[in-house]
Amino acid sequence: MKLQDIGLQKRRRVSLTSLIDVIFLLLLFFMLSSTFSQYSEFPLGDLAPAGAPVSAGPPPVFIRVSANRLDVNGAATPLADLPRLIGEQEAPVRALISLNSDVSAQRLTDVLVTLRPIAGLDITLLE
Repeated sequence: MKLQDIGLQKRRRVSLTSLIDVIFLLLLFFMLSSTFSQYSEFPLGDLAPAGAPVSAGPPPVFIRVSANRLDVNGAATPLADLPRLIGEQEAPVRALISLNSDVSAQRLTDVLVTLRPIAGLDITLLE
């Protein structure tokens, strides 16, 4: 006995090709129509280039940046106190900034924006 004889039809397999195409188009649409928020911008062109000569003067300030902690010359420091501590140094001030592997780009930008108002500050990012 055939399926057609008793009124039943053989089910066709559903093709997933068109479903995948629709999902891809939706993904593409949402990626292109989304806007990503900008936290802040900081021009890195003002920083000293690699291999720049080191000038004589007062010792540099060593700043170690991690995700949850900021150390200035080995002492834990809140981000808000950073301009005051470095501003007390004899000008011109060199700042060496070392980054832990857990530092986000936003955390580095926050530190650099906080240091921006200090006059005569020469920043070097260490690898």
